Amino acid sequence: MILKGSQRAGANALAHHLLNIEENEHVHVHELRGFVSDTLLGAFNEIYAVSQGTQCRQFMFSVILNPPENENAPVEYFETVRDRIEQEFGLIGQNRALVFHEKKGRRHAHCVWSRIDGDQMKAINLPHFKLRLKSISREIFMQYGWDMPRGLQNADERDPLNYSQVEHSQEKRSKQDVEHLKSIFQSCWASADSKKAFAHCSPSAPMEQIRLFA
Repeated sequence: MILKGSQRAGANALAHHLLNIEENEHVHVHELRGFVSDTLLGAFNEIYAVSQGTQCRQFMFSVILNPPENENAPVEYFETVRDRIEQEFGLIGQNRALVFHEKKGRRHAHCVWSRIDGDQMKAINLPHFKLRLKSISREIFMQYGWDMPRGLQNADERDPLNYSQVEHSQEKRSKQDVEHLKSIFQSCWASADSKKAFAHCSPSAPMEQIRLFA
């Protein structure tokens, strides 16, 4: 599975995003562990409430679990990966939620953990989590005999036009094609010899888009 993680705040925003039925044909809250509330919104706000006793601002660890496009991974696969991530990052026993999204017959999942250790009232540190998630991802591809993307085998072969969840959200707000914009900006960057020259390369593009896609 391709695993993409982020440390984040925004309990309400994340809950509403994960429950969005406009972009997904089916949304299922598969698990809420360790919470008093039986709703996703209530659960994430519990994490936020506990975090107020600490200095932590990004009190949640959210990971997208996305199997290959041609694979219909069963629920058990997702649960195995969830537990593998939890073990790797020292999150065993932490409050967590697992939400499944399904669109056009394909299922992917979002798992969210509380980073707050309630006994010690401090955040669990997650150093180098992006690299560690890539390592787990490679293990999962080999475990299930899936064809591993070239970019996962070798970062130098990653498709430069791939974009992140943040960029996807930007695409929805701007109503522009992220892949097309990214291609334009990368071409400009390759031909520019300074930040100023890069900005002038595409004068119609807002600076926030230049910063995002460069």
